[in-house]
Amino acid sequence: MTPGPVNLGVCGGSAPVRPPTAAATTPSAASASAPLRADHLPPAPTTPAAPPVTAAYPPTVRGKFLFAGDEKFYVRGVTYGTFRPRADGGEVPEPEVVERDFALMAANGINAIRTYTVPPRWLLDAAQRHRLRAMIGLPVERYIGFLADKSKDAPDIEELVRAGVRASARHPAVLGYAIGNEIPASLARWFGRRRVERYLERLYRAAKDEAPGSLVTYVNYPSTEYLQLDFLDFVCYNVYLETQERLQTYLARLQTLAGERPLVMSEIGLDSRRNGEHAQARTLDWQVRSAFAAGCAGAFVYAWTDEWYRGGADVDDWDFGLTRRNRRPKPALRAVRQAFADVPFAPALAWPRVSVVVCTCNGSRTIRDCLEGLRRLAYPDYEVIVVDDGSTDTTAAVARQYDCRLIRTGNRGLASARNTGLEASTGEIVAYIDDDAYPDPEWLTYLAATFMSTSHAAVGGPNLAPPGDGLIAECVARAPGGPVHVLLSDHEAEHIPGCNMAFRKTSLEAIGGFDPQFRTAGDDVDVCWRLQQRGWTLGFSPAAMVWHHRRNSVRAYWKQQVGYGRAEAMLERKWPEKYNGSGHIRWAGRIYGNGLTRALGWRRARIYHGVWGVAAYQSLYQPAPSLLASLSQTPEWHLMIAILAGLAALSIHWSPLKLVLLLLLGAVLPPIAQACLSAARAAFPNVPARGAAGLMRRPLTAALHLLQPLARLRGRLEEGLTPWRRRGTLRPAPLWPVTTSIWSERWQAPDERLRSVEATIRAQGACVLRGDAHDRWDLEVRGGFFGAARLLVAVEEHGGGRQLVRLRSWPVVRLRGPVLALGFAVFALAAALDHAWVAAAVLGLGAFLPALRTLEQCTTGVATITQALRGSRLGGT
Repeated sequence: MTPGPVNLGVCGGSAPVRPPTAAATTPSAASASAPLRADHLPPAPTTPAAPPVTAAYPPTVRGKFLFAGDEKFYVRGVTYGTFRPRADGGEVPEPEVVERDFALMAANGINAIRTYTVPPRWLLDAAQRHRLRAMIGLPVERYIGFLADKSKDAPDIEELVRAGVRASARHPAVLGYAIGNEIPASLARWFGRRRVERYLERLYRAAKDEAPGSLVTYVNYPSTEYLQLDFLDFVCYNVYLETQERLQTYLARLQTLAGERPLVMSEIGLDSRRNGEHAQARTLDWQVRSAFAAGCAGAFVYAWTDEWYRGGADVDDWDFGLTRRNRRPKPALRAVRQAFADVPFAPALAWPRVSVVVCTCNGSRTIRDCLEGLRRLAYPDYEVIVVDDGSTDTTAAVARQYDCRLIRTGNRGLASARNTGLEASTGEIVAYIDDDAYPDPEWLTYLAATFMSTSHAAVGGPNLAPPGDGLIAECVARAPGGPVHVLLSDHEAEHIPGCNMAFRKTSLEAIGGFDPQFRTAGDDVDVCWRLQQRGWTLGFSPAAMVWHHRRNSVRAYWKQQVGYGRAEAMLERKWPEKYNGSGHIRWAGRIYGNGLTRALGWRRARIYHGVWGVAAYQSLYQPAPSLLASLSQTPEWHLMIAILAGLAALSIHWSPLKLVLLLLLGAVLPPIAQACLSAARAAFPNVPARGAAGLMRRPLTAALHLLQPLARLRGRLEEGLTPWRRRGTLRPAPLWPVTTSIWSERWQAPDERLRSVEATIRAQGACVLRGDAHDRWDLEVRGGFFGAARLLVAVEEHGGGRQLVRLRSWPVVRLRGPVLALGFAVFALAAALDHAWVAAAVLGLGAFLPALRTLEQCTTGVATITQALRGSRLGGT
């Protein structure tokens, strides 16, 4: 491939790709007007009004936002260029024009520009004088074709990136570098996702090597949304959508893709030539406001001026600028100025009062950071309530040093403490944060805004591990078992973690608050399920973030996971229908958070390209993990490993059991492989990937991935959540299908009759499930892991409100029980024939126990249904 002459320096420039609704510009449609001169410009403004930029502090990433020093830096930007080359080859206007442009930008609240090529240093000096930051484009997307070109004449792209960064490195006006802008979707499809990702990562590393403290990104767009660029410092997207609802929906999706990194809209805008200047102003107003309301760290409006040069010609049939070619402002400039002034939300909004509740028990080590963060909240109307749940340290003394209401109680547990805070609250919204967490300054603002714009009963946000907590805490943050959120969609949550959750007070009171039986964990899961049981929904705000300290010792992590295992067992007793037969939660949504174990699998992700690869939105679809990958992540898998190890030990008495060693090896390898894979792919942003520090963290992270299910298993076993557990009371009952009928003189809808039976079964403490649309049964009573019973109901109408209710119940034997029993029985018989009596006895016991449990659990299920039919109003004569 031989592209035209290009340069990463000031003489080259990659033109931005315009939205598909705009017509392509050809040289014949473009004018050849001369570059704008200073005497063509309106007078420069005399009173700059841009938000201050502290040049002494380079921009940094902290969670979902950018910071300059300790101040949050919202990017209020415009794109600048590309322009007709000057006599010296530079693709920027004359210095006098640049000075006036920057002065007008500053006067209108703009604090950043985005260039598509590396600007000359004098332009960066001018930006610094006007308190502007520059996101500098390194147009490497034009070199993507060289991936297929093995010619020795191919340029050294990494060196070109280094040279571009070197030309402006350490300049105080630099916001960051963009290693490319919109690689064409057809080329990305041609080379394949992995190859493009590796290409961009190489260039990212080259830029970081040249300027280690700088921020580096890539400007993506919907047509290559599937690229997984987790190495970038922050996420940028060009998006052109002309309806507010569609933009808000897509912004939520982009926040999900961005994860814990900042999201910056690198291009938004509208062509005033085709839509009119007033329509452009109205559209830009809601585009900017929607971006920041969605939690974006910034937005660049495309473009500063209608003056645009591309493909060797001036472009005259697109007018995306905030100013005309002669720099006369359009109405859009005024609209953008006001929208930028209101970032992130208009101050005139009637914000609801919020009560922040901090529940603590011996939290003196971390509660000061929590209360300091709450003191710095940028919210007009809130109160802080600290509930001291029987602390024996100096927690209360620390709390008294802050403007908060302190309530001291005996040690009654976390859920009870949350209820105490609820009773004392005076706000419309009650927000909970843990004593080992501290909020972002706009935490309450984003939570309240979500409540104001939706009908959600509860809203949560991300919890991020703060940097600087030490090696173990960093590894724990990348280990499984941490507080995560579960999303049903990009807007709606199924679960929000207790360290960052807020509720409408009326909704929380309507369900009776938190269940006091959950003393240390599980209360947040329970309250989310109870709210959804009422028909309410949960929301998720990606910008309502808190910093949550992770455990800083392996012992503390083990203790925490054991406690979570106990909480899982308690939840399973209360919500058995939420769990599968093995005792694991059946989430309807997808789990998000750091530390999730990487599943092993051979099924590759699929990309939706559209027919001939021309879809405007091209997404990546991950396959569901395989059964083996899912099983090996469960605590019970380790219980199976222990059983196999015991059988292998029996080979001392009966040598054929040495074959079990192969099964044992096959059972041990998957969790080890998953732990190593998860640790290898874990990201430690502030640690050099190739240094000793990075290598030290990965073995510990892998060990934590192996340790976590063992700790959960211990907690679950201690609390009774075992594979051999039985639900319900054991009573005599027939172990064959039973059909009966009941005559009723009182008419009742069939679904009401079934709900009555269902309620009676629940009252007995049994696990009852409803059949779905494809099942030939109505209710199933789960007796345990090995057996269940089912009920089918039919109603005959006989006129005058009379009904004949037909009932059939029967036991259900899970295949796993007979398979286990038969397998152990065969081995026991073989051992007995070899006169290996010890092995035969142990194996015989292994056959007897599953058979006994199957019989017991099927009997329990049938007896529960029989008792429920007697106690319900099913007959209703």
